Amino acid sequence: MTHRISDDKPGFPWTPVLVLAAATMLMVTAEMLPTALLVPMSVGLGASEAQIGSLVAVWAGVVVVTSFPLSRWARRWPARPVIVVALASLVVSSGLTAVASDFVFVVAVRMLGAAAVGLLWATVNAYVADLVDDRMLGRAISLVLGGGTLGMVIGTPLARVLADATDWRVAFLVLAAALAVIAIIVAVSVPLVVRQPSAAAGGERSARAAGRRLGIVTALIAVALIGHYGAYTFITRLAEPAASLLPGGVGGLLIVFGIASAVGVGIAARVETGTIRALLIALLTTAAAVAGTALAEPSGSLLVVVLWGVGSGAFPPLAQTLILRIAGPERRDFAGALIPVLFNGGIAVGASSAAVLAGGWGVESIPFPAAAAVLVSAAALAVTLVVLGGGASRERRSPRPDRSFAE
Repeated sequence: MTHRISDDKPGFPWTPVLVLAAATMLMVTAEMLPTALLVPMSVGLGASEAQIGSLVAVWAGVVVVTSFPLSRWARRWPARPVIVVALASLVVSSGLTAVASDFVFVVAVRMLGAAAVGLLWATVNAYVADLVDDRMLGRAISLVLGGGTLGMVIGTPLARVLADATDWRVAFLVLAAALAVIAIIVAVSVPLVVRQPSAAAGGERSARAAGRRLGIVTALIAVALIGHYGAYTFITRLAEPAASLLPGGVGGLLIVFGIASAVGVGIAARVETGTIRALLIALLTTAAAVAGTALAEPSGSLLVVVLWGVGSGAFPPLAQTLILRIAGPERRDFAGALIPVLFNGGIAVGASSAAVLAGGWGVESIPFPAAAAVLVSAAALAVTLVVLGGGASRERRSPRPDRSFAE
C-alpha cells in the first residue's frame, strides 16, 4: 500500500535513520579493515604490506569513478531496494575476501565492494534528505555519518581484536554476516520513499544561481578536506607527543581522537539553524589544531588532538548538510552522488599531497600547508556565501519534495 505523508508531520524518523547509521558503520569498517589487518592479510595472501595498504586507495578510487554512473542508473528505482541490493553486494565482496587465496582476487572483489559503497553513500545521502524536514536535516546527516565514525572508532578495532583471537578471514566473515543482517533490517524497517519530480523554486535563473553556489561551495569544501586528510594521514607522527602521554601510545591516541570526533558529530547533530556559522567554526578549529601540532608544547599536545578531533568530527556532517540544502530537492540526487566523490577525492589527494611533502621535506613540513588549506577554504566559503547567498533561507523554510511512503 502506498500513502502520502503530510509535509508538516511532526517527529523524527529514528528507526530508519539509526538503521542507516548502522549500515554506514559497517560500510566504513569494510573500507578501512585492511589497514587494521595489514600484517595478517600480508602473510595470509603472500603480499607485501604496501600492497595490502593500497587496497584502501583502490577502494577510494573506485568510489570516485563509480558513484555518479551508478547513482544515475539506480535513480529509476526507490531508494530502499537499491540500498538492499548494494548491501548484498558488499556481503558478497566481504565473504569472497574471507576465502580468497591470492591478492589479485582480493583486489577484484574489493572493487565490487567499493562500487557498492559508492552507490550506498550516494543513495543514503539523498534518501535521508528526503526522509526528514529540512530543520531536521543536520541531525539526520550527523547520525548517519556518526555511524561511519563508529566504524573507525569501534568497528575496525573490534575486527582487529577478533582477528588476533582467531584469524583475519574470520573478521571478514563476521563483517559479511553483520552486513547481511543489516540488509534484512533495511528491507523490513526502512520506508519505501517514492519521490515525485520537483521543479526548482524561482525558475531557471534561480536554478542556475543555485548551481553556481553548489559548484563553488563544493570546490572550497574539497580544499578543506584535502588539508584535513593530508594531515590526518600522518597523525601518528604529528601527534607523537600526545601519544607519549597516553596509555597504549598510538592506540590510545587514536581512541582519544575517535572519541573527540564522535563528540564533534554530536555537536553537529544539535545544529538545526546556523549551519554556515557552525561549519566555519568547525573549519577554524580544525585549522588551528592542525597548525597546533607543530607549535604546541608536549603538555598541550593532547588538547590539540582533542580540538582537532572535535573540529574535524563536526565538519563533515555540517558540510554535507550545507551541500544538500544548497542543492535543494531538484538537485538532491546529484548532490548525494557528489558527496562520496568529494570525500574520497579529498582523502586520496590529501594523502598523496602530504606524502609528497613528507618525502621531500619531512613530516614536520605538513601541518602549516594543511592548516592553510583549511583556513583558506573557511575564509573563501564565508565570502562566497555572503556574496552569492547560501543555504540560510532553506534553513528557515524549505518544503520537502512531494513524495510518498510505501509500507
